[in-house]
Amino acid sequence: MRTLSSSDCLELWERGLRLHPLDRGLLALAAVLPETPYETLADWPLGRRNRALTEMHCVSFGRNLEGQVSCPQCGENLEFRMDAEVMLDQKANANCGTGVPTVRTTGMAVPLGTETIVVKGCSFRLPSTRDVARVARTTEPRLAAIQLLESCRTDTGERTTWLDEELEEIGESLAAADPLAEIRLTFDCAECGNRWEDSLDIVAFLWIEIENRARRLLLEVHTLAAAYGWAENEILTLSEPRRRLYLDMVRA
Repeated sequence: MRTLSSSDCLELWERGLRLHPLDRGLLALAAVLPETPYETLADWPLGRRNRALTEMHCVSFGRNLEGQVSCPQCGENLEFRMDAEVMLDQKANANCGTGVPTVRTTGMAVPLGTETIVVKGCSFRLPSTRDVARVARTTEPRLAAIQLLESCRTDTGERTTWLDEELEEIGESLAAADPLAEIRLTFDCAECGNRWEDSLDIVAFLWIEIENRARRLLLEVHTLAAAYGWAENEILTLSEPRRRLYLDMVRA
């Protein structure tokens, strides 16, 4: 996996401005895994995609994930910081004190390569970005779940109806087979004592990093271009330490 350069980051941010979050995730992976076809990335199970996006964050932006969340009971804002590599350890639970989330995945780890499950005689592969995109506009949760399962079904048997308990069992089995498909954080509010869970959207988290870096880079380009008359590509090819030093001299 390659590291995002300054030019990469600006191009990625600009291309992703009007894209759906699902497409942004694939665009980000394509930038750091240029040898992997885009269509192949779209077919990766969600857990594999989330693992790769988390690794991308570690490589290009560092291991620390920092954010804010509001307590749903009292509205208190909690700032948290966590190590992204905790999410890459499927057996880990991290709880380092007030404001720091406990991280858990939605299932137990299974052998690498287990990408098909069988429930009540029906076979399903693990959901991918492409599958989720197919049901993204369905607003009724139960219908969306059925559409997702039908999209992932690999056997040729016929099925006209799904019972709620069957949908739940299949969903739990898929989650257990792909633990990083959904990353749940458990928070404790120091103000009111409330404990709750929330999902971590690694695509959204990563995109905030990309956007913040892009805006910072554009400000640096503006400052140095105004001071020295350099072109954008000349400024972006400077190493970060040299660019920082030039900025310090301009601002001095």
